[in-house]
Amino acid sequence: MTTTLLRTADELHARVREGRRAVVMTMGALHEGHATLIRTAREIAGPKGEVVVTVFVNPLQFGQGEDLDRYPRTLDADVKIAEEAGADAVFAPSVDEVYPGGEPQVRVSAGPMGERLEGASRPGHFDGMLTVVAKLLHLTRPDVALYGQKDAQQLALIRRMVRDLNFGVEIVGVPTVREEDGLALSSRNRYLSPQERHTALALSQALFAGRDRHAAQEALRARAREVPATHARAEALSAIGESRAAADAHAVAKAIPGAPSAVRAAARLVLDDAARLSPPLELDYLALVDPSDFTEVEDDFTGEAVLAVAARVGTTRLIDNLPLTFGNLGAAS
Repeated sequence: MTTTLLRTADELHARVREGRRAVVMTMGALHEGHATLIRTAREIAGPKGEVVVTVFVNPLQFGQGEDLDRYPRTLDADVKIAEEAGADAVFAPSVDEVYPGGEPQVRVSAGPMGERLEGASRPGHFDGMLTVVAKLLHLTRPDVALYGQKDAQQLALIRRMVRDLNFGVEIVGVPTVREEDGLALSSRNRYLSPQERHTALALSQALFAGRDRHAAQEALRARAREVPATHARAEALSAIGESRAAADAHAVAKAIPGAPSAVRAAARLVLDDAARLSPPLELDYLALVDPSDFTEVEDDFTGEAVLAVAARVGTTRLIDNLPLTFGNLGAAS
């Protein structure tokens, strides 16, 4: 398969379509995470469908002092990666093609969800992101669009925009791709020195610590439920090393499984240790949120949640997250 490079929407609209069109939106500097999105799009589109990869570094998403000029631009390599992953076309428009009248006067507002976490750290970022996503959805006219779960808040906002504003497109989230050491794949990883990369591993390690604490608490509750008598329940809890909980097994049995506060605490310990490394990790936020609105969850929360972290190592800002399930059928996520 030869991937066609397109520069204008007219070129894209002139293409003959038979099956579904699946679009993967990127800012270029493609890596294995993007390739996974493209391969998933290929599966969804099928042999008769079409996969289009957009490459556009959107100036509206970069605030003052952020790395717009520094952001890597590697179009030739991007086309090759897209081709190997199964893309039919790469749509790489100029800024003038996307914003022909200059910066748009009318933009999409991300609303309250866009002011939390990433939005609080990067004011205006999500308004710019949603504006360009809306424009690219109109320009590419897909049946389905795919986005990575690593940018969990972005994905949640795109889904909300599509639902609230009646876009006729299916949104698919694809799980985060990680390097062998656990670091989430990102175009910004290339900025890290070896020492900075070692520190940056604390992001994923903190998430894994929170996940493991959650799983342990779910297992504890499941064990407690299996033993009917309070005394026997205490013995069972003691046998798995929870001596403190065994002192009041009845309370443990009633406790919400994988309490969010314990998950946050386990993750925070790893991040606190990383703050003492050289170079140090400078934490922006650690949050355990409801993905429907990105507000913090309480300890009586049940359902799907996202454990999210953002931090700076040297001059590079990184984000990561993991999904967790609280209290659904007593199963660990």
